Amino acid sequence: MTGTTPAARVTELPTGWLRDHMHEALAIYGEAMGYSPSVVAGRYGYAIQHTERPGFRAVGAFLQTRDGEVLVGFGYGYLIAPGQWWHDQVRAALDRRTAKRWLPGAFEVCELHVHPDHQSRGLGRQLLHALVAGLPYPAALLSTPDNDTKAFRLYHADGFVDLARNHRFPGDSRPFAILGAPLPLAPPAPRSDRA
Repeated sequence: MTGTTPAARVTELPTGWLRDHMHEALAIYGEAMGYSPSVVAGRYGYAIQHTERPGFRAVGAFLQTRDGEVLVGFGYGYLIAPGQWWHDQVRAALDRRTAKRWLPGAFEVCELHVHPDHQSRGLGRQLLHALVAGLPYPAALLSTPDNDTKAFRLYHADGFVDLARNHRFPGDSRPFAILGAPLPLAPPAPRSDRA
């Protein structure tokens, strides 16, 4: 045994599968974001509602173990529309010109998380590209904590640009960056060091 980590399988997830495994996915979300179990539990109902939105798409990363495959990362998103909480928060944070350019018809990368034990292996990048591959929308938008994290560096390296910085969403004291990228994303460049 060389001590190398086995490759993960990244695949699109059927909506029903994600709904059935949402607690498992949200546990990864909590670990990756550093949220308490009570915050994670409060997210469940919203996440299930998200699966019913137009354009919903989900992806997952699985590792093979002795007991079968284990979910170690996931992402999902949907078509942004006025009246959605995130859309309306972001619309208020952007100047009129930026909002008019980026929001109409865009895809929100709502969640994209890799369990901390499996980060820095390229899974975040694989999940991101699998999630937005072939989408018929002009752009993808997302929000991420506004500091020098692996995720922030990944998004910038893969073509996302700053639309707003230091934005405060209700319910989270941390500042967030709102980022956007035209679709399709450029294919990821081969790298020896994985993000």
